[in-house]
Formats: sequence, C-alpha cells, structure tokens
Amino acid sequence: MKTPIKLLFLAGLLALAVSSCKKEPLPSPEYDAYTWSSTDMNAGTWKPILLASPDQFPVAAPADPTSAEFLGELEAVKTMSANPTGSQQDAIARWSTNGFIRWNEIARELVAKYFIFPRANADGNYTLPSPAKPDVYPFFPMATPPYAVRAYSYLSAGTFDALIAAWHYKGLYQRQAPSTYDASITTHLPNQAVPAYPSEDAVIAAFSATILGAMFPNEKAYINELAEEHKNSRLWAGMNVASDLTAGDALGREIATIFLARAKTDKMGAALGNAADWDSITVAQTAKGQPIWESLEIPARAMLAPNYGHVVPWTFSPAEVTTTFRLQAPPAVGTPAFQEQLDEVLHFSKGASTKEQQIAFRWDDGTSTYTPPGHWNWIAEPYVQQAHLNPLRSARVFTYLNMAMMDAGICTWDNKYFYFFPRPTNINPDIKTILPVPNFPSYPSGHSTFSAAAATVLGHFFPERNAFFEGEAREAALSRLYGCIHYRFDCEDGITLGNAIGLRSVQIAQADGAE
Repeated sequence: MKTPIKLLFLAGLLALAVSSCKKEPLPSPEYDAYTWSSTDMNAGTWKPILLASPDQFPVAAPADPTSAEFLGELEAVKTMSANPTGSQQDAIARWSTNGFIRWNEIARELVAKYFIFPRANADGNYTLPSPAKPDVYPFFPMATPPYAVRAYSYLSAGTFDALIAAWHYKGLYQRQAPSTYDASITTHLPNQAVPAYPSEDAVIAAFSATILGAMFPNEKAYINELAEEHKNSRLWAGMNVASDLTAGDALGREIATIFLARAKTDKMGAALGNAADWDSITVAQTAKGQPIWESLEIPARAMLAPNYGHVVPWTFSPAEVTTTFRLQAPPAVGTPAFQEQLDEVLHFSKGASTKEQQIAFRWDDGTSTYTPPGHWNWIAEPYVQQAHLNPLRSARVFTYLNMAMMDAGICTWDNKYFYFFPRPTNINPDIKTILPVPNFPSYPSGHSTFSAAAATVLGHFFPERNAFFEGEAREAALSRLYGCIHYRFDCEDGITLGNAIGLRSVQIAQADGAE
C-alpha cells in the first residue's frame, strides 16, 4: 500500500437528513483501514443461506492478463488512481476496508429516518403507509422493529451468499489485483492478497443497492448514488479494473433476485393487518373474560403488526413458532404472583434511581432510532472491525445475528398476540412510565428477546466477550422494567426465549463450513 488513508465512519458523511429525530443516533466511531485477518480462499465451499450452490449464477472467465483488453484496463486504472481528487479520496476512505459494514450503517440510518408513526387523521383514525404509494404520506415503510430487523437480516444474509459466490469465482479464475500485473499503479488501500475478479466491493454494492432500494423505495436514487461511489472508489484506489466491477455488479444483482423472491412470499406484507384483523383479535380476546391489552393512545391507534408472528422464520420451520417457541402463560391478572410484579413496576414508577432511569433511556430505541435490533448491530460493529474480519466473515457474523433477531421477533409477536397480555399501565393507572408505552401487548418483552438472541450469537463469534454481551442483554431487558412498561416476567421469559432462538442460529453457523 503506497498511500494509507484513514477509514472514516458514517457519521457526518451520509446525506440522510433525519429531521424528525427525537434523539441523536448512536455515534459511530472511526477506524483505520486494515489488512484482513484471513483471506478464506476456501469460502467458495461454505454453505449459503438461500443459494442452491455458489455457482448457481455463472460468471464468465475474465480476459487473459496478457490480452490487449486487460492491458487497456490497467492503463485506465493507473490514470484514475494516480492523483485522486479530494472528494475521490474521501470516497476511498469511506468505502475502504469493509464495504459490508458501510452498507449496514446505511441501512440503520434508513431505518432511523423511517421509524415514524403516522399522526392521526381528523376523524381520529390512522392511515398506514402503502407500498403502492410510498411517496404519499404516511411514507412507506414504517420502519418499526419488525420491519427493521427484516431489512437487516435480508441485507446481511444476501450479502453473505453473494460473497460466498464471489469467493468461489475468485478461486476459480485467480485473476489478481491490478498492481500485481503493473507495479507502477498507485494503490491507496491495503492489498488483501485475494484475487480481484469478481470484485467483492461491486458484489456488495450491487446486492445492497438492490435490496435496500426495494425496502426503502423513496431512497432508490440516493442508494444508487452510494453504490456507484462505492464501485468507483475501487478504481480511484487502484484496487480493481473495470471488468472486475462489472462481473461483481452482475453477480450481486442476480443473487438479489433470490432474496427478493423470498421477501415477496415471507408473509411480511400482511404483518400490519387491517381493520378486520384488529377487530377479530379484540373480539376473540375479550371473549376470554380476562383483562386484556388496550391502546392508551388518544385517539386509540391500531395494534402494531398483529400478524408478524406468521412471518416465515430463517432458522426453523414456521410450525415451530407455536410448537416449540410458544411460552407458558404469564401469571394471571389478580393472582398474588402477578400482583407482586405489578407492585414492583409501581415501585420503579415512584422511585427509580438515577442509574436505573439512565439504563431505561439508554435502551429506549424508540422512534427515529435504529430500533432495538439496530442497536445490537451497532454493538457488534466494533468487534468485527477490531478482529479485522474481511467483508465475507463480517457478513457472516451479521447474518446469524440478524436472522436470530428476526426469528426472535417473530416468536415474540406470536406470544404477544396469543396472550394479549395487558401492560402495567392497563391495570394500574397510577403507574407513570419513564418511557413511551409501545402500542402492542406486553408479554414477552421484545427488547429482552431481541437482546438475548443477539447476545447468544455474538458470544459465539466473540467468546472472550461473552460475559459482556450477556450483561448487555440483561441490562436491555431490565431497562423495560425500569421504564415501567414491562413486568419482570416479561423480561425474564423474553431472555429465555431469545437465548433458545439465538442457539438455533448458532447451530446453523457451526455447520456452514466456515468453522
């Protein structure tokens, strides 16, 4: 590497204006560009998530390194990398070592921008965002935790598959970086000692732009601009020739079709439900003759995502959502066991310590934030960077992390709407909450299940930090009790559920060939 350039993180560089934020996004640190800790040239044999095989989509052989065509490409990249402009140097730094991490950050910022609930109409009703008219208020998507974790999981799992395929063709064709063939080419990043064709950065950019463009349709133009900058940065850095990028771009877009096809059939489109769904659920729950959850918003807002429990999971069959991961019923309202825990919520309502209040606020993760799953993506990021993981191994960590959290969310929502359990504030109006009360049933706590699933997966990948991740998950769970919006049993049972689901994801990781 002839010109080392510092890797700047996303803060201050993305042009996403989140004008409606109620709190500042979590800060992203800065990192230096690094040499990967492993090249994983056997990764073309790893087991993908959805691809039938790494060679499912053919990539043509590149031009011979001695051909006039390739020599012309070398001359072109030599010119482009010789003296990059200031803005080009910024782009090189922005996308330098780990393009996957950059796209994960972009996804989190998009989630924060769209995690907004619609205001009430004049008649007291609420209009839901429409994917058919995404640019009409209320804008689509409404990036609540269920939507957000789905976006994170598709982005991660699809990138993982796309990079397995890229590594397969790198190993097959063995065409090296431009400076291998012409030492006079100026390079601005570490040479990672892996074949350059197809370009992993182009694969990542093309796949990410396709998936995120589909999930955040109002941002397509912006996302595509980022993808073009990502790919061009490799030319300016002297790391790839144009045909490396062309091959990677085509491969990334082809693999995106597999994941978009799954997204169209995963039942997420029906997750928010409709008036008939909301009425039938309320009628059925009322007929049980027990206290039930009710919206405390004025005017009352429709329950959030009552059908999310029917969405197709990643790490186990849909049947197991109810046969394996349906929890035992919480203590019935009015019993001594319930009253004891309700009284505990009232205690925190009246006398939470400063530290307990700070914990509640730290894990708020409400509107205009990355959401609880995004918070855990943020937590994972520095450990991936500090381990100097290559983009493929980085995507692998985030794949199993986000698949576990999405599945944890599915099972949490199934339990929430099966039990329809009232929030503490539904039972005792004297409870004054520290945090906003979510507009869906109480049992179990979503923060707790998301966090326990995440901690289980991250503890597998970074075992020396397992105690830290477990502690963070426990704190995230207790934050909901300190915030007076959950009972302790919501939190404890959520942790149990999340741990079990996280283990399913770990078991798949252990069998994918990478370990």
